[in-house]
Amino acid sequence: MVKVAKFGGSSLADGERIRHACELVRSDPDRRFMVVSAPGKRGNDDEKITDLLYHLSEQKESGADYSGTLKRISNRFESIVQDLGITFDLDREFDLIRDRLKDASAAWIVSRGEYLCGKITAAFLDWPFVDAAHLIRFRPDGSLEESLTYANARRVLEDYECAVIPGFYGSGPNGKIMVFTRGGSDVTGSIIARAVDADLYENWTDVSGIMSADPRIIDDPRQIRWISYRELRELSYMGASVLHEDAVFPLKTTGIPSRVCNTMDPENEGTHIVGKYPVDLVNHPVTGIAGKCGFSNLQIEMAMMNSQVGFGARILEIIAKHGISYEHTPTSIDIMSVIADTPSMMQHRNEILQEIDREYHPDRMFIQDGMALVAVVGEGISTNVGVAAKVLASIAEAGINVRMIDAGCSELNIIIGVNESDYEKTIRALYEGLYEYL
Repeated sequence: MVKVAKFGGSSLADGERIRHACELVRSDPDRRFMVVSAPGKRGNDDEKITDLLYHLSEQKESGADYSGTLKRISNRFESIVQDLGITFDLDREFDLIRDRLKDASAAWIVSRGEYLCGKITAAFLDWPFVDAAHLIRFRPDGSLEESLTYANARRVLEDYECAVIPGFYGSGPNGKIMVFTRGGSDVTGSIIARAVDADLYENWTDVSGIMSADPRIIDDPRQIRWISYRELRELSYMGASVLHEDAVFPLKTTGIPSRVCNTMDPENEGTHIVGKYPVDLVNHPVTGIAGKCGFSNLQIEMAMMNSQVGFGARILEIIAKHGISYEHTPTSIDIMSVIADTPSMMQHRNEILQEIDREYHPDRMFIQDGMALVAVVGEGISTNVGVAAKVLASIAEAGINVRMIDAGCSELNIIIGVNESDYEKTIRALYEGLYEYL
């Protein structure tokens, strides 16, 4: 049996936590590949190494003095090496970083957190270190070159019985370092799991699995024991931040199961992520509730809109031309709405409105900000009568005005648009109203 164990930054924040993570790896001979993030916060008033590296990169680009930031980073790693009691030439590593900083890209700079954490952890475990730059390949546009990555990682890692691999980064066609979005070490871990044909991918973090609602809003929400890949993708995208939303893809097609575990509570079962799971979907049709703020609604009203072939396609084409990805397009016979994130819409709203007006002269058109989207997600929603009614009743009883309702044909989720001021109230109302279904 082969397990890939990925550890998040909170599990590797200092020498003591790295030692504990390594003890977990050593406790199970099947854990043969360890993927590491950069060290995270040691406490509420601390900073993540990745944040410090982003700050260093910004200082370098602006011409500011970054020596103080670099010193803080080197001090963190020096403290880790001392706590672990290992022999590691950290001075040499930072000499190399200083030599390259002048011409280094932002991606190369921010990747050094995972790189150094990986090398130090490998030295402590006395395991081989395999640089992610030799495994993971990106296209020039920053997207993952999937087939090349899987084949390349499989070829390289077949020569290793065990290895420590840094997360978050890889290399482009010219060998230049490129990175995933924040939290991308989760994706690295799932890629490695697929490449070595793992029997289980473990994602070790600072919480005991995935919760059915945001614990910052709901006190002690129910822990999700089993979740499907589809449900995880929906919840992650809608704000459940335990696992990166793109970590699903490398595992989904191969059926490799995953588990989200708590580094400080390893006996807790955590959350199992599988293709199909042994859950009573009749009594538990809802798996979780998640959401996020920061959306805008572009609304276009025009008589006989439905008779204009290609109208909707053209509106989306105009939006896409400005680099905006839309979320939802609820429509009626004479009204079309396009929901997109506010920051993207804000940059180009005047150009979009002018272009639509120039082509179609709609009767009425406006962009309304301040929308939050809340998703109720569950494989059992489609097979249980009354879940949608309960969702709407819970919101109505809480006196919340609904700005949008979107339920896909798959009925994997029901998405409600509300005012941002009602966001947390909506989460609470839905959790209380749907508690019996969770």
